[in-house]
Amino acid sequence: MNRHLAVIALLLAAALPLQAQNRAAHPANPAQEAAVNGNEMVQLAKPVARVNGTVLTERDLLREMYAIFPYARQHNGGFPRAMEADIRQGALRMIEFEELVYQEAKRRKMTVAPARLAKAEKEFRAQFPSEEKFRGYLQAEDGGSLQVLRTKIARSLLIEDLLKVEVTDRSWISMTEVRAYYQKHLERFNLAQSFSLQTITVMPPVPPTPKQPTPPPPTPQQWMQMRARAEEALRQAKATKTYEEFGILAEKISEDDYRVMMGDHRSVDAKDLPPAILQAASKMQPGQISDLIQADGAYTIIRLNAHNPARMQKFDEVSSGLRAEMRRNKQEMLRHELDAKLRKNAKVEEL
Repeated sequence: MNRHLAVIALLLAAALPLQAQNRAAHPANPAQEAAVNGNEMVQLAKPVARVNGTVLTERDLLREMYAIFPYARQHNGGFPRAMEADIRQGALRMIEFEELVYQEAKRRKMTVAPARLAKAEKEFRAQFPSEEKFRGYLQAEDGGSLQVLRTKIARSLLIEDLLKVEVTDRSWISMTEVRAYYQKHLERFNLAQSFSLQTITVMPPVPPTPKQPTPPPPTPQQWMQMRARAEEALRQAKATKTYEEFGILAEKISEDDYRVMMGDHRSVDAKDLPPAILQAASKMQPGQISDLIQADGAYTIIRLNAHNPARMQKFDEVSSGLRAEMRRNKQEMLRHELDAKLRKNAKVEEL
């Protein structure tokens, strides 16, 4: 996982109240009070791995799982069944990696200056709406001990410091490297012709279903009924003057899935448009509204927002984003290399 291990982002001691089936639900606010009973506390304390003798627990693992998949908080702590095993395995690898990094920092005798630790503690405490909430959290998570909290914060800062040395500082990408990549992969920056458009569509009376994803074509009578609705939709569409007006109308009367996005398809490659729509769009100017177009068993009205001819992106257009992408990729590579190096002489047991 490619992420910055800032102490506040880690929320190392955030409470993990358990829901049904002993599944932890990570609160959105770390000040939220823990509500765990004795059995649940035992479950959270269950060892999941040992890294050179240091025990990592179910609590550590669950926190990382929620960092990977925060949307689970919206579903009473549940993870999608199809994804849960992969999320769990990825989280396990991450907490093992973090512990290895921490142990390496200690081996190198890296330390955290008292002033920096105090500042980090102050920032952490500032997340709580009151001193009472902070004290309640501290009691639930750290046995009321400020020293335990400070140890956790110091650990996080040491992980961050070692990763800065081994990953962040070594991931610098020069503009010369960026230009060389650009020249070597010119095909990647060759943009195909595309159209930015909105649609209002009048569909057949029987929409597709899972059992019948491709319904039969409309009958002649259905085409007549659709035509009547489509002509009324066209009359209203022609009266619109702006993107917003057309979009609001699409939300009200369009029958395709894009109605929830103001009919906006964003930018679509020419090759992905139905031939009839491509033919019409190619003759239009931005801001223009088409006549009725019969395509894919429906009547469609399009508003052309932009026509983007095929072209080669210039280096200056892409250099900034490309440099950031290349640096992210290099950081990921350096992380993997560091993980492999630290694991080589370590004893990592998954329980």
